[in-house]
Amino acid sequence: MSRHSSRFGRSPTDSPTESTSTPSSWQRTLGIVWITEFVALIGFAMVLPFLPFYVQELGVSDPNQVKFWSGLIMSGHAITMALFAPFWGSLADRYGRKLMLERAMFGGAIVLSLMAFVRNPQQLFALRLLQGCLTGTVSAATTLVASTVPRERTGYALGWLQMGIYAGVSVGPLVGGLTADTLGYRTSFLFTGACLLLGGLGISFFVHERFEKPVAHSGQQRSHWWDGPATVLRSRDIVIVLTVRLLTRSGGTVLSPVLPLFVAALLPESSRVATVAGIVAGASAGASSLGAVWLGRMGDRIGYRRVLFTSAATSAAFYALQAAVTNTGQLVFLQICVGFALSGTISSLTALLATLAPEGQQGAVYGVETSVNSGANALGPMLGASLAVALGLRSAFLLAAGLFVLSAAVIGWLLPAGGPSTDPSVEASPAPQGSQT
Repeated sequence: MSRHSSRFGRSPTDSPTESTSTPSSWQRTLGIVWITEFVALIGFAMVLPFLPFYVQELGVSDPNQVKFWSGLIMSGHAITMALFAPFWGSLADRYGRKLMLERAMFGGAIVLSLMAFVRNPQQLFALRLLQGCLTGTVSAATTLVASTVPRERTGYALGWLQMGIYAGVSVGPLVGGLTADTLGYRTSFLFTGACLLLGGLGISFFVHERFEKPVAHSGQQRSHWWDGPATVLRSRDIVIVLTVRLLTRSGGTVLSPVLPLFVAALLPESSRVATVAGIVAGASAGASSLGAVWLGRMGDRIGYRRVLFTSAATSAAFYALQAAVTNTGQLVFLQICVGFALSGTISSLTALLATLAPEGQQGAVYGVETSVNSGANALGPMLGASLAVALGLRSAFLLAAGLFVLSAAVIGWLLPAGGPSTDPSVEASPAPQGSQT
């Protein structure tokens, strides 16, 4: 029986993991990972509202140079993460998902703390590159949860995990803005490191993974780390989903280096710019956290493709409207609207990848997805910063809208309406015993 249903969901009867995973074990793991990711994402998101202002504190005064360095530094970690994510994902399938999540948490704690001591934008950029090499907590946490829960509960569990991630992203900018305005930018990086340290300790002490390294059978060729990603990319449906992920993520990150500067342009000089920028950035993530579970369940009922298309088209409209705002109140309202719409794209795409993932290769799938996400995280800010330099800050909102229009077109034309195509390379196979906790 094919593991794909007509709604891109798993069939409850196609569930090899159910017999080996008790409700208490996977629910406990989900709860702990939810909490640790919430704390970690608060830390990561703390630095976003003031990063352009931190660049100014490091000695960059020319407005165009501030935009340039902000875009470059925002994109730095994404460039290296795009290169390293498939490698870490394959190692997760070989050596354990918990180990990879610990690596991401503790590595991030060290690197983000070091950013508090940089003296110029070049040093900050170098550390952002190193951050991308070592981190990737969302991918690692998603892989751990997806490989632990019973198959028929995957969408439910990943929906809740997405809610925790968005909740952390929504709280982080506000905490970071308040910290920056009261204690300084450098202190915020130390707080970020502390959040990631706490998250890593939580995983180390409270998550217990019973993972067994896959054993090669007699006569079987020795596998390489790139075999998993290569198998994943042979699936047409996964490639289409990843294309939509690239477009929507690029559209969502176009504003990263521009939004704080746009907020500053809308406010009087005496205003607490970092705090307000944090509120604006957190508004979108907060709405996404509220919409993730609801729209994820809506996809179960009416189909993920329909939710994807509607969410992408709606996001395009709300981004276009932001180009015409005249005050921060209007901006916050539209950020809430676009955040809710975005949650539909991300929850549906995550559920689709969970459905299409070859059994035992969840790490490879989410590693490739992280690579695509990271490429978008690098591309989006650079495009946004470049366009803002050439045509002004408001043009970045129109670029974001255009990318979502393009993603809606890909969904409408290329994503199958009745369900994914059956690809023999991604048929379900017995779940490895080591994937359970």
